[in-house]
Amino acid sequence: MILFEEALEIIKKVAVPLPGETVSLGKSAGRILFDDVFSDMDMPPFDKSAVDGYACRRADLDTALRVLETIPAGKVPGKTIGAGECSKLMTGGMLPAGADCVIMVEDVEITGKDTIRFTGTKTALNYCKMAEDIRRGDKVLNKGTLIRPQEVAILASVGCADIKVYKQPNIGIISTGDELVEPAEIPAISQIRNSNAWQLLAQAQRAGCKTSYFGIARDTEEATLEIIQKASIESDIVILTGGISAGDFDFVPAVIQQAGYEIKFRSMAVQPGKPVIFATRGNQYLVGLPGNPVSSFVQFELLVKHLIRLITGKTSKEMQITVPMGVDYKRRNTGRKAFFPVYLSEEGTAMPVEYHGSAHIHSYIHAQGIVAIEIGKETISKGTLVHVRLV
Repeated sequence: MILFEEALEIIKKVAVPLPGETVSLGKSAGRILFDDVFSDMDMPPFDKSAVDGYACRRADLDTALRVLETIPAGKVPGKTIGAGECSKLMTGGMLPAGADCVIMVEDVEITGKDTIRFTGTKTALNYCKMAEDIRRGDKVLNKGTLIRPQEVAILASVGCADIKVYKQPNIGIISTGDELVEPAEIPAISQIRNSNAWQLLAQAQRAGCKTSYFGIARDTEEATLEIIQKASIESDIVILTGGISAGDFDFVPAVIQQAGYEIKFRSMAVQPGKPVIFATRGNQYLVGLPGNPVSSFVQFELLVKHLIRLITGKTSKEMQITVPMGVDYKRRNTGRKAFFPVYLSEEGTAMPVEYHGSAHIHSYIHAQGIVAIEIGKETISKGTLVHVRLV
């Protein structure tokens, strides 16, 4: 049995990033950048008005000004501003040569057909200087960045119509156990519905992966080996749930090795999720998760997402916030690192969700995050700052 932190390091040492592929800008959201992105132009590309107003010289603010032209956004000015002159300029319009400020329309009185005067006492520049945001050749996005809507806007602004991104991992999901039936079936007395596989499919999809479901492996070595081999043909990561502990029918570890995988670890000092298998076959990975639904949920969020992040080149970590504990949290057994569900109170504190153990997946309906308590620690006192891993 290894420490949770040791498990993360083992995965880090063997994880190999996936190759890149090119997608269109419209399909880039949710993907991970394969290369750094550089600007192909200055931004703004010219001195640009920040307001609706009149472009003029600050030296002439005390005099009447003659209006030379109107410059809408997108039009190149035709006149140069001289002494006692101005041009009407719209927000986003190009500042004409000779002008060094834009006076706002709210501070202007129209005195004639083509004349105005400034009614204020002073004015800001009211224009954005060329290249004050970004210069041509500047790096605007780093390799490994998750592309969100705001990154899409940056990509569009620097002319990236086609973007190289990491390939999405193909994740194959397998459940094991004769006791399982699919959700549409009515279980017999000794059976339960298969919820883990569908939970894991949803988690993998939310993590930006392609998914395939390979069904339920019945409790024979032959059936389990066949379904693992089938899933391995088209999956970067195979995830199976159940059948990995020490029961009479838990022969999955041996079958994983028969399928050509090398087991790197098979037990962690954590709760929930002690019996977790991690195995590799070349650049393929297999993760065996416990059959208890909370265990499989939590270790996907903590362990499998770590693997996904590494092979997709994602540099940002999973979302977490630091808040005070809202009440004293106590536990009896301190021999393993434990993870427990919390929700965030209106006061901004972490409050434990009522939790009856690793089969109580219903508790996670109310959970907004997961908090860890370290080995040997019995209590987290009220007011102690804790890191909440958002789920």
